[in-house]
Amino acid sequence: MDTQSVGTPPPGKGRVVMLVDNKVEGDSRVQKAAESTAAAGWEVVLLGLVRSGKGRSWQIGGAEVRLLPIKTPLAKRHAERHRSLLRRPFAYPPGPLAAFRRQWAKAWRADVATRRAALRVVPEAVGSPFFRTMEKMRLALAGPVSRIVQRWISFRSGQTTAAQQAGRRLGGPLDRAFTAFWKAVKGKRAWRRLEPVLWDYELTYAKEIDDLRPDLIHANDFRMLGVGARAAVRARAAGRQVKLVWDAHEFLPGVRPWEDNAHWIPGNTAHESEFAPYADAVVTVSEGLADLLRERHGLRDQPTVVLNAPDRPADPEVLSADAEPVPDLRELCGIGSEVPLIVYSGSPGPQRGLGDMIEALPALDGVHMAFVVPNPAAAYIQSLLKRAADLGVGDRAHAVPYVPHGQVVRYLAAADVGCIPIHHWPNHEIALITKFFEYSHARLPLVVSDVKTMSEMTRATGQGEVFTAENTDDFVRAVKNVLADPERYRSAYDKPGLLDTWTWEAQAEVLDGLYTKLVSGHTAKARS
Repeated sequence: MDTQSVGTPPPGKGRVVMLVDNKVEGDSRVQKAAESTAAAGWEVVLLGLVRSGKGRSWQIGGAEVRLLPIKTPLAKRHAERHRSLLRRPFAYPPGPLAAFRRQWAKAWRADVATRRAALRVVPEAVGSPFFRTMEKMRLALAGPVSRIVQRWISFRSGQTTAAQQAGRRLGGPLDRAFTAFWKAVKGKRAWRRLEPVLWDYELTYAKEIDDLRPDLIHANDFRMLGVGARAAVRARAAGRQVKLVWDAHEFLPGVRPWEDNAHWIPGNTAHESEFAPYADAVVTVSEGLADLLRERHGLRDQPTVVLNAPDRPADPEVLSADAEPVPDLRELCGIGSEVPLIVYSGSPGPQRGLGDMIEALPALDGVHMAFVVPNPAAAYIQSLLKRAADLGVGDRAHAVPYVPHGQVVRYLAAADVGCIPIHHWPNHEIALITKFFEYSHARLPLVVSDVKTMSEMTRATGQGEVFTAENTDDFVRAVKNVLADPERYRSAYDKPGLLDTWTWEAQAEVLDGLYTKLVSGHTAKARS
């Protein structure tokens, strides 16, 4: 048996620093990449972030994970820092002044009311007759003036709130004009004005990366691309050879922002365009996305495809006795093995079609639905469960939590159907997403919407039914067809070699080969 520890690189390997802009937990691709790369003999440190509290660290197999606490003062919008004379000219400047003025006006009104009452009920305590006469005159003026001032302050406070809300949304004509101006003036460098928060990520990660002195930096997605590129530049300027791999998880121009924000897409795409040429190699999740990235950024080489495939399911007979038991999905839903169960697993959101599933549930007699999501208590998930209750099917809709990525396939296998009801968005059209492969290894018949790549694969393999996205009646048809003859669809997984290529183990070999090619087999230099 090899006595060398998993985390110690043998001659010819080196140190890989992986970067991701999340807390790592819940990001199965990043976790699997770190663990498998360490198992292949590389020394791996995975840097993520935590948005509140202190940083922490732990091990994933032979890979070390470090979460860095991030502060984002540069995320504050212009309206949160400056008074907007064009947007709301009567608004107070950002800060405590509006609240101070409101409270001061209330105190003045309260004082006037108390002084008037005192003249009626305890005049002697107010003062001499002459003072009381003067007080009545002052109050005759102070009453209406304080009322007018209070209304004026209330109006200005409302203007302040409206200005700050509009400024945070960044969706108005002024915001679009601001974006157009800086794009015209700075081009790819416009992100410095449109999305300055990207510097907060740089300032959080930079020193940690420099101290680690990596041989290769693996930057996950668009925010970390710039962080990794700048770190590689600093290292090369210091005389060290560092390679940069950019792992593009999605097509950024096709991302749907959570809010109407005129800065977000232009700013982040500009940032991506500036630093894409710095990458020594590009990795992505599908051939379709590889084509788009090569065309958009003028890449010399076709990006390497590393699928979002799951770990090869462990053989239950060889699992160690101390292995953590896999939760029973049906038990969590409170149903028996005879009850038809449709599962959705992954991040929730309106564009992912979960609402369409709920709307279809009344037409699927006796069928239950399980939503496997990061946070079952999240407001959006609770709104889905409330809608189900309003439709009279609340007892057949369930929200359950994620499990560790090594347990996902066995967890999902308890269902009868795996559902992918995503809507038509650019990124949805071009990839076989993680849940597609997880459902496949769980040998679940699929019900998928007619987004291009996924529907084509499902029809080609015969592993499920395709329905028209956002069409509830067609969704019901597809589910009923699958439930009527599930073995017809499961038999597709018996095709020799199909599931073998859809494993992370196969993808890890691709990634290890790319790393080895870039680093050229040189032993990592001594670090002091």
